[in-house]
Amino acid sequence: MTIPSRIALLGAGLALPMSALAGNGVSVGGIPLEFFLFAATLLGVALFHHFSLWVALGGFAVISVYKIAVTGFVTGAGLAGFAGHLHHEWVTVANLFCLLTGFAILARHFEKSHVPVILPKYLPNDWKGGFALLVMVFVISSFLDNIAAALIGGAMAHQLFKAKVHIGFLAAIVAASNAGGAGSVVGDTTTTMMWIDGVSPLIVLDAYIAAVVALVIVGYFGAKQQHAYSPILKHSHAHTHVDWGRLLIVGLMLVFAVGANVTVNTFYTSMADGFPFIGVAVWSAILLTIPVRRHDWEVLPETVQGSIFLLSLVMCASMMPVEQLPPASWMTALALGFISAIFDNIPLTALALKQGGYDWGFLAYAVGFGGSMLWFGSSSGVALTNMFPEGRSAGQWLRHGWHVPVGYVAGFAVLLFTLGWHPDAPHDEPKTPPAAVSAPAS
Repeated sequence: MTIPSRIALLGAGLALPMSALAGNGVSVGGIPLEFFLFAATLLGVALFHHFSLWVALGGFAVISVYKIAVTGFVTGAGLAGFAGHLHHEWVTVANLFCLLTGFAILARHFEKSHVPVILPKYLPNDWKGGFALLVMVFVISSFLDNIAAALIGGAMAHQLFKAKVHIGFLAAIVAASNAGGAGSVVGDTTTTMMWIDGVSPLIVLDAYIAAVVALVIVGYFGAKQQHAYSPILKHSHAHTHVDWGRLLIVGLMLVFAVGANVTVNTFYTSMADGFPFIGVAVWSAILLTIPVRRHDWEVLPETVQGSIFLLSLVMCASMMPVEQLPPASWMTALALGFISAIFDNIPLTALALKQGGYDWGFLAYAVGFGGSMLWFGSSSGVALTNMFPEGRSAGQWLRHGWHVPVGYVAGFAVLLFTLGWHPDAPHDEPKTPPAAVSAPAS
């Protein structure tokens, strides 16, 4: 029997006894059982990287069965409540799926535009060259997915440093990619989730105050480490030219995504809950540009699998009783940053959006940058260590990447002292479902 099959059977074995627990739900130490099931799913993802999709789907199945059989949903009890919950969430899920798959194609076009190859020839020759590379990764990640930005940074570092890249600099690349996406609604999946949920891009932009501070600290120490380990070795690439057609596709996809979101949320707010306009806009741009350049459709199978994995965790988070979580505060947001270094930041963001009461600029920085503290704390870290396997040591990452948690705390402190904690007004009033329906009594 395969491991995925065993995981599925284990999930079924855990789910069956739940049908006998009809009532208001089970609590352990005052904490609802849903949170333990969710934590077990995240732990399983962390421990079984090669079977993360099956673990996520198993967790979604177990939590769904428990909610159907025991507690019910805000939209109702039993299967009818579950159907109502899925109906309430489908637009968010569809938008995210379209954006995740679409941005994978966008990333490949940017890589093949030759911009990442040409940029290094403008770098300084000393440690400041490594610092400038990290700034480039930061900027690229502001409009490109942070995974793609980290891989582009890793590819440039591989060329510039004769394939000898210090672990501290690897951590800095991941931190730069996550910091660059923290304040941009098209730069990170977490901020895109906030944007889709109705959070203003201008609010998320506040995260850049903290992100820039963190970048300076991490960039300085990471570049110094790299220069001492293996100095920069540049290549001119004098005969390489930018592919402007591919850059046109990248720009058009971003314009379509931003334009659809702004238009719908400004003029057709009531329609935003009924159709995934943003995702459809991105894929419209992809289809319209087929004559310009061939799209790399080969990236889709793996991207679809990764998207289903992330969306399974998002759906798990959507079923949590967030009214029993600690109140939103700057201390909670700070803690979420450290937690995101262990658990995936996608479901953490989904929980926070469902709970509400946060200053979204703080949360965007915390969950966006916090995962950089460990190599498996963010998708960009996992992707980069596929290129540099020597980075897959939590101990070495913490030892040589000590500047990442220092930068995280320093950036958070600067943001707190400059702007202060100001919980944002509810952004999802039109999305609030009907009044809660009680679960059936035993």
